[in-house]
Amino acid sequence: MKKRKLEKAPIGEMLPEYDFSGKKGVRGKYYRAYRGGHTVRIHKANGAMLVRYFTLEDGAVMLEPDVKKLFPDSRSVNKALRTLMPRRQSRQRTNHKTR
Repeated sequence: MKKRKLEKAPIGEMLPEYDFSGKKGVRGKYYRAYRGGHTVRIHKANGAMLVRYFTLEDGAVMLEPDVKKLFPDSRSVNKALRTLMPRRQSRQRTNHKTR
């Protein structure tokens, strides 16, 4: 079998053999599984396999895409949530008094 020389694509371009025309991806296909944690297997040249397990860190939260547009970083999310905290605490106090 004759080996062909691999062609290099310009930066930001794909090689012609990667033709995805006529193919349709499914958005969010693995979203729920990814949130639950995932495993990455790395096959090394010497035949060994390295397995890494990834889950969200304790306390980490994943934002939906529409929320992330409005709150792109931790600081903005925390600021917005802190505005709700006094309201919630006052409601809890009111509910305890009426019981």
